[in-house]
Amino acid sequence: MLPCDARRAPAALTPSSHFLLLLLLGSLLLMIAPSSACSNGGCQVLEACVAATDCGPGLYCGNCPALGKNQPICTRGQAIAPTSTIGGLPYNKYSWLVTHNSFSIVDAPALPGVQRMTFYNQEDTVTNQLRNGVRGLMLDMYDFEGDIWLCHSFRGQCFNFTAFQPAISTLREVEAFLTENPTEIVTIIIEDYVHTPNGIINLFTNAGLDKYWFPVSKMPQKGEDWPTVTEMVQDNHRILVFTSVASKEAEEGVAYQWKYMVENESGDPGVVQGSCPNRKESKPLNSKAASLFFMNYFPTYPVQSDACKEHSTPLAQMVGTCYKAAGNVIPNFIAVNFYMRSDGGGVFEALDRINGQRLCGCTTIAACQAGAPYGSCKNISLPTRSPVTNSGGSFTGSVQFSNSAFTVCPRDHFFVLIFFLSMLAFSL
Repeated sequence: MLPCDARRAPAALTPSSHFLLLLLLGSLLLMIAPSSACSNGGCQVLEACVAATDCGPGLYCGNCPALGKNQPICTRGQAIAPTSTIGGLPYNKYSWLVTHNSFSIVDAPALPGVQRMTFYNQEDTVTNQLRNGVRGLMLDMYDFEGDIWLCHSFRGQCFNFTAFQPAISTLREVEAFLTENPTEIVTIIIEDYVHTPNGIINLFTNAGLDKYWFPVSKMPQKGEDWPTVTEMVQDNHRILVFTSVASKEAEEGVAYQWKYMVENESGDPGVVQGSCPNRKESKPLNSKAASLFFMNYFPTYPVQSDACKEHSTPLAQMVGTCYKAAGNVIPNFIAVNFYMRSDGGGVFEALDRINGQRLCGCTTIAACQAGAPYGSCKNISLPTRSPVTNSGGSFTGSVQFSNSAFTVCPRDHFFVLIFFLSMLAFSL
């Protein structure tokens, strides 16, 4: 943008009523009993803070004005890896955090001499997303300038004002992460507008990711369980790649997304409380022909400052709605914008709760005990909300988190409005 004056479970799950009760209980326990003051790295989730250094590991000091919560509190910024607590189960028995348009990052430089006009969905690099526990990336790929680019565009065409960077740059970040973390598994969902023959498979090979490729031949064809995470790591099959183009499975060996997973509607239809319709390309959510459930949870038009509100109670409620719509199946993936923003626990806590229920029958993954019978839970104290004592420290982090925010200058509003009115087939 042009400069501004002011920019800145085991195989059988418990009954649905049990799951929804535990989900609600986990939320209610976060709202009780104030705690004493803290500082110097001793503050826990929901405790009042002034600076990032007040908060413990994996937390940052933030607030949520969209909910009227201007008091900064220590806020979750990292996920608990469910496999670190309960390992060795099939891949489809876990739930994972996904970033929507992972590449569409606030403050990402535009092409030289070009004013970018598109939406932004994330705030830190893909490397930082992975380090903070994101295990799924949604990437929009296009033919552009003789290469394959990541682009947040429309009508199947990338423009210089909607382009971000060559896709290989982001994929090299993924390759570096997998090399540095030999037990981690990453899933990539491609919104695919690449027409270059063998373009996708060659791209992943050139990025060095072919050595981690999970082959289509090993994917369950009729809704069966996937290999265990242990087997996937042992075989070094640690990257799962799905495309939105059906023909590329036979042509390039890239799995067709809706053959292996069901998915709810993305954008605004996917955030209407009490409703969880399936995407038109997807089988019905309660279909047993696919063993992965991908849950979209983000509005069509992303607003950074609203994300903390979206990732509070409405997220937990939508998980319950989609769970029932899918025939009492817990989502394997939850895709969000601005994944770190919340009023305390956010999407991280939601995943802790559903992984706890899925894997061990507990209200949170932190209560699970490896090797213990299902339903045997540790007695842990959940975080409590602190009294309001100060007003500093908004969105600065001990985890890796961008301090800046995307702002549209007043003079930019007209151009952005005209541009998006012309997007008759805007691509999410």
